[in-house]
Amino acid sequence: MATPADAELILHLYELRREEMLRRARRFMVFEFNPKSLEELRAVSRDITSEHNPAWRQVISYWEMAAAMVLRGALDADLFLDTNGEGILLYVKYHHFHAETEKQSGNRFMRHTATLIDTYPAAKALYETMLKSFGPAKAAS
Repeated sequence: MATPADAELILHLYELRREEMLRRARRFMVFEFNPKSLEELRAVSRDITSEHNPAWRQVISYWEMAAAMVLRGALDADLFLDTNGEGILLYVKYHHFHAETEKQSGNRFMRHTATLIDTYPAAKALYETMLKSFGPAKAAS
């Protein structure tokens, strides 16, 4: 059961999302950045000289931080999943580019978000719903 402290943390996470720099970075990641290949993705995610690399790092690390809070018990999972889906959307949108790399290296893309999806049925259900609507097959069409 969520506590008043969980509610305060959710509201604080929301306040951070409203900060202008993070808002611009989130807009880029969710709506504007639609790579068609691993090379296009890496041109942003790995090239620190790319103008959009800071957006990639800021948004991915924000959602990974939030997922880690849930996984470590600092934030009620049900409350978090009731109020936040963007991290899972980003996982759906970009994970397929990393699948082969994960097999080779053993490093999971957005590992906290992936663990959240594996651990909580509500996260898994949200992931599966988003995968049908926004997954790689949809992006290709």
